[in-house]
Amino acid sequence: MSQGFNELAEKRRTIYALGPTLPLAEDEVISLIRTAIRNAPSAFNSQSSRALILLGEEHKKFWALTRDQLKKRVAADAFANTEKKLAGFAAAAGSVLFFEDQQVVSGLQQQFPSYADNFPVWSEHSTGIAQYAVWLALAEKGIGANLQHYNPLVDEDVQKAWNIPASWKLRAQMNFGAIEAPAGEKTYIPDSERFIVAR
Repeated sequence: MSQGFNELAEKRRTIYALGPTLPLAEDEVISLIRTAIRNAPSAFNSQSSRALILLGEEHKKFWALTRDQLKKRVAADAFANTEKKLAGFAAAAGSVLFFEDQQVVSGLQQQFPSYADNFPVWSEHSTGIAQYAVWLALAEKGIGANLQHYNPLVDEDVQKAWNIPASWKLRAQMNFGAIEAPAGEKTYIPDSERFIVAR
């Protein structure tokens, strides 16, 4: 089992060239994402992670909103590159927007005041684990993905467009779809710089 997990971890890569075709039915992909997030661990079993799953035109709508916000902020002579990058994201089949419910976080802070400073940090751990779980689940099915962070730039637009509860804090956006081109070669820094083993 450990070897299988490590092989899957190596298979999970950042794929930028994504297409709209999925190897599974949309409902199966939705179920895959839900299951991955549902089973991702969280501090105190807080289950603070939330998700907005966008497919088809709703997915494209998100990237159009993002484009509109960036157009206001990126210099006109540099916007062509930004627009090209966003068009690549919009070409995918869908996206998962990851949130953390701040009502859960503040509730835990009140319930366990001696840990109050830690709960926002642990919430960030929870979303990271949920994102990785979804990425692995997609990779296992041969679905490519990449992770983006256009929050808080798009937070207000997202909240209005999809009626997102005010307590949900946007943390990341993951595009997914057909792998149109493989990821580039991945390099690693030496283990001696990353790990200390004591026996």
